[in-house]
Amino acid sequence: MTRVARLDTDVRYIKGVGEKRAALMAKLGIRTLGELVRHYPRAYEDRTVFMRVGELKPGDAACVRATVTAEPVLRHVRAGLDILTFTVADDSGAMGVVFFNQPFVKDSIAPGRAYTLYGKVAGTPRRPEMQNPVIEQGTAQGRGALTGAIVPVYALTAGISHNAMAGAVRQGLILCGDELPDALPKGVRERHGLAHARFSYENIHFPADFEALEIARRRLIFEELFTLSVSMKMMRDGRAARAGIAFDCADAEGFFSALPFVPTRAQRRAVAQAAEDMSSGRAMNRLVQGDVGSGKTVVAAACCYLAWRSGRQSAMMAPTELLAEQHYRSLTGIFGPMGVKTGLLTGGMRARSRRETLEMLARGDIDVIIGTHALIGQGVNFHSLALVITDEQHRFGVRQRSELTAKGECAHVLVMSATPIPRTLALMIYGDLDVSVVDEMPPGRERVDTFAVGERYRERIYEFVRKLTGQGRQVYIVCPAVDEPEEGGDALKAAADWARELAEDVFTDRRVALVHGKMKARAREAVMSQFREGGIDILVATTVIEVGVDVPNAALIIVENADRFGLSQLHQLRGRVGRGEHKSYCVLFEGAGGEAARERLRVMTQYSDGFKISEQDLALRGPGDFFGSRQHGLPDLKIASLVSDMDTLETAQGAARAVVEDDPGLERPENAALARSVSDMFARVSGDDGVLS
Repeated sequence: MTRVARLDTDVRYIKGVGEKRAALMAKLGIRTLGELVRHYPRAYEDRTVFMRVGELKPGDAACVRATVTAEPVLRHVRAGLDILTFTVADDSGAMGVVFFNQPFVKDSIAPGRAYTLYGKVAGTPRRPEMQNPVIEQGTAQGRGALTGAIVPVYALTAGISHNAMAGAVRQGLILCGDELPDALPKGVRERHGLAHARFSYENIHFPADFEALEIARRRLIFEELFTLSVSMKMMRDGRAARAGIAFDCADAEGFFSALPFVPTRAQRRAVAQAAEDMSSGRAMNRLVQGDVGSGKTVVAAACCYLAWRSGRQSAMMAPTELLAEQHYRSLTGIFGPMGVKTGLLTGGMRARSRRETLEMLARGDIDVIIGTHALIGQGVNFHSLALVITDEQHRFGVRQRSELTAKGECAHVLVMSATPIPRTLALMIYGDLDVSVVDEMPPGRERVDTFAVGERYRERIYEFVRKLTGQGRQVYIVCPAVDEPEEGGDALKAAADWARELAEDVFTDRRVALVHGKMKARAREAVMSQFREGGIDILVATTVIEVGVDVPNAALIIVENADRFGLSQLHQLRGRVGRGEHKSYCVLFEGAGGEAARERLRVMTQYSDGFKISEQDLALRGPGDFFGSRQHGLPDLKIASLVSDMDTLETAQGAARAVVEDDPGLERPENAALARSVSDMFARVSGDDGVLS
């Protein structure tokens, strides 16, 4: 391979990688040379501290330069256990060295030769010992490949060692050093005192010292947040310039007065904000976020009412057929007395019903259509689509939203999310949207009592399950895995096996069923429909139920290995119960996460407000794992944090505003590399190959 390589070069062509290792790297999201050099270390080991043998104490981690005093001894103790031992010494004392199940090390050790070893000291102060240390030959104190340096620690997958990953990254930097793009315009870099790109990439992986590491981190964090800020500003500016249909009616009082209940102040506020958007002549792009049960669907219905009063059609897209059917029933109940005609379009409809629905939609005989992805299919034509609503936006990509919007002319967009998130994170994730918060619950919504318990309470909880189901209530039991536990991981409850055990050994007189994400959609929805209709007492599930239908009769949800879930995800799961007239409960089995995990779960027992929980979750876990899914549209930040780097984010946003206002299309030569980085970020968010619609 040539000495210079393009960043889009496949990693399998890098020396020391090859086909097999490239396949393993793909599991880490590393397919190209550019992705390899952006696979930043998750931590570092300080191997720069050298100590003499006589200074070592048990528990120390240090480098020792010493000489092997005698021939190493290899003993085969039993099947699966080989032990290699030898002694090293310097002028201050001697130290034992032990390698378990590494007989090949013997061939590289020679008596009388000096080596540098790095490891944690065991044994006693008088007889120190290192077990399985890092070892390399060397006679002078200084920086080696594995010792005397600050060594990167990478996220790995089975089959790839730290040494292999570090070697691949080192080769990658050699090959593409001159190709590394500097996305920061020169003026921005100089104004904020930031290092060059090449220096930063080299020292984030293999820092010369801790000062160089901090300089590199500061530069790369700023660059990532600056690129994100430029992307978000361009999206918002592009949206603000897009014309929208100006609705004739911006007064929803007729809708509110027809409701059989009094809307909350938060619902009225969100509707007023949307009405102002839709009557302005600019295209609305608004996120309505709120807790489960806060009444976001009423906000969406009010917007559909305003579209209807203005002679226009609305479309609502839900992630599953069951949820679409649920919205259809609830909206039909609201709109029927008003004369607003509703329709349903899903992939599971009979051909005749589908054809009739499409004809009515094209003629304008349907005012509000509710459906699944079927709404963006071929042959779906509208008479006058002016409002697009997507439910549970983090289940859809930007592309699907754009495809549905394109079926209208200058259509307005409303996005509903039942994942309460801090406003700062909402503005980053939904950078092209204005944000409305429904932070008030309708009267009568009871708090779900929540308990975090250990295994000693299991029988008591099972008795409670028997009691509730005996009273006619229903129960969810949620597991973190579908089949086998993770390799080398804790003993996780696997839904398939657990459902079988509960049905055959524990709740033999109850109707137990299983639902999980690996099932075909039709089979999964059939089980959920049966549960909703009362044909199942206990539903064992994975987080596939996180976005689900209303089952007012469900009064208890049990989450196994709850320490494996984020708080926001647990709150979403808890929202599956407490949706009817019955007192409801949530039980979190703590798992093996230790005291830190138990402390985190206690947040769930203390708070029922999803926004407060989300703030705790964001602080504890960061945005990367916030949803328990990477489908939420947040750009994949490799090194920056929207929690700990907020000051840098504010500075980067200011710099981004100045650059975009000066060069809105990033067309100047000095912004060419930035334009490419922004385009790459758009593509990662949208799943497309170019700028967002």
